[in-house]
Amino acid sequence: MTAAVSTSRIDQTFRDLRERSAKGLVLYLTAGDPDLEATGKILGALDRAGADLIELGVPFSDPLADGPVIQRASERALRAGASLRKILEVLPCWRAAVSTPMILFTYYNPILQYGLEDFSQDAARAGIDGALVVDLTPEESGDYVAAMRGQNLDTVFLASPTSTDERLARISGLSTGFLYLISRTGVTGERPQLSSSVRPLVERVRRLTALPLALGFGVSNPEQVKEVQSLADAAVVGSALVRAIEDRYATEGESGIERYVRWLKG
Repeated sequence: MTAAVSTSRIDQTFRDLRERSAKGLVLYLTAGDPDLEATGKILGALDRAGADLIELGVPFSDPLADGPVIQRASERALRAGASLRKILEVLPCWRAAVSTPMILFTYYNPILQYGLEDFSQDAARAGIDGALVVDLTPEESGDYVAAMRGQNLDTVFLASPTSTDERLARISGLSTGFLYLISRTGVTGERPQLSSSVRPLVERVRRLTALPLALGFGVSNPEQVKEVQSLADAAVVGSALVRAIEDRYATEGESGIERYVRWLKG
C-alpha cells in the first residue's frame, strides 16, 4: 500500500536527491530556542549549510517522546513566549530567506487547540510544507489528514521497530512526502552507535512502500549520518543539533551552527 503521489517541495527534494544518486540530511530544531528571532537566524544557517529538509519543533509543555536535550529547548522556548500561533505568525519572514522545505514537528494538542482547518490553512499560508504529529495514531488521524490534504500539505507519520507489518502498511498509506523511521524505542537523544534494529526495519518498510525513508533518533555525528544514509534515503539529526544550539549559539551565533551542520555533512 503506497501513498498518493505528492507534488510538494518535499517530494521534489527527494526526487532531486535520487536523480543525483545522493542521500539527504534532515535537521530538527525547536522553534523559539533560545528565542524566535534567533530561530530565524538559525534557519538561515541550516539553509546555507545545505540542509535538505528542516523539522521545526513546536515547544510543548508535556513532551512524551523527547529526551532531556529537547525538553530543555522546549522549556527555554516556552519561557521566551513561543507558541504554535506565534510560530506561524513569524514563519513568512523566515520562509522568505529559506528555500529548504520545512515541516512542523509537534504534538497533537496544540493543533487541536488551534483548530484543524485553521491550522492547515495558516500553515500553508506561512510556507510550511507539512507536519509530523508525534502522538497522533493513524487510527485517529482521519480529520487531521483530510484538513492537511485540503491545503496540499504533507502528512508524515512515524514507524518504529515494534510496528507490525499491518501497521506499517497503514502508516505508509497515510504518509506523503516521506516516512520517518525511529531507529529505536524510547525518547530522543544522542547514542554512541545505531541500534541493530535499523536494517531490519528499513528492509520491512521497503517492501511496503515506495515513499522515501528518513531515519532518526540517536544520529549525532558524520559517521552515523553516513551509516544511516547507506540504508535509508535521509538521516535525521535532532538532539545533537539542539545541543549544539544550546552550547554554541550564545558565543558563536548562527555562523557556529552553520559550521556544525557542514561538519555533519562531512
